[in-house]
Amino acid sequence: MAAAYVLFTFLDTSIKYLALAGVTPLFIAWIRFSSHVALVAALFRGWQGTDRFRTSKPFAHLIRGALLAGSTIFNILALRYLQLAETTSIYFFGPMVITALAGPLLGEWAGWRRWLAIVVGFIGVLVITRPGIGVFGIGHVFALCSMLSNSVYIIMTRSMSATETAESLILYSALAPMILLTPTLWFTQWPSVGLLQWGLLLLLGLFGGLGHWCLIQAYRRATATALAPYPYMQMVWVIAAGWLVFGQFPDVWTLAGAGIIMASGLYIVHREHRLRVLNRAVADADVAEVAKKL
Repeated sequence: MAAAYVLFTFLDTSIKYLALAGVTPLFIAWIRFSSHVALVAALFRGWQGTDRFRTSKPFAHLIRGALLAGSTIFNILALRYLQLAETTSIYFFGPMVITALAGPLLGEWAGWRRWLAIVVGFIGVLVITRPGIGVFGIGHVFALCSMLSNSVYIIMTRSMSATETAESLILYSALAPMILLTPTLWFTQWPSVGLLQWGLLLLLGLFGGLGHWCLIQAYRRATATALAPYPYMQMVWVIAAGWLVFGQFPDVWTLAGAGIIMASGLYIVHREHRLRVLNRAVADADVAEVAKKL
């Protein structure tokens, strides 16, 4: 899990560097997903055992891929304007959005304590963005759109994981965006950059694909509850990367907001763990009623 979020930090740092170098967001996203597809095909030996990649829900994969493409493009646009720590802090609000959406979309309703944690987490977002005092800008809008799109993408992944193979979910999450973005190459200016920038472009798929592979390996070896705190370690990496590569250090408001969001997220993890324990202890209890008590 730690390796995964180091790789994701490399991914975001490279994307921000490329965006500031003038590479268009659509081209960055297309290269990122195309190299991801090539990496997945190589890792899973896609030319062998194609049954693993068969799906009965191609349209759902297309929608899921569009959500991931939107999340990626909005993130690239956000990184043009914001520090790495700012975009990452807003992304940390994602688990709370997922908890809120899981009720109407998946039937997994949250209790009042978790809703209170969601509200506190949103206050953390407000501390970072500070709307109304001249701080909230287009970069924050892009970051919020990216986080929301990614949250719905994760909801769809959870829903589809009951019927789809892990290999198909990994492959089509990159293949669908690649296909959707390919027509944009006709009116997207190809970058006139040096070898360093082209090298980073080709590494985007490695950082993203290998990072997701590390996540899969982590969840095979430990419970979700045990791994839940580790994504927040990324804040350390993005602060270090922002300072070393871009000479940027987050202000006290960003750090305070990130702390509020992380505390709220960890509290939600704690409550959901309590719910699972209680459901196992009281097998006949109605899940919805138990959720209300938690």
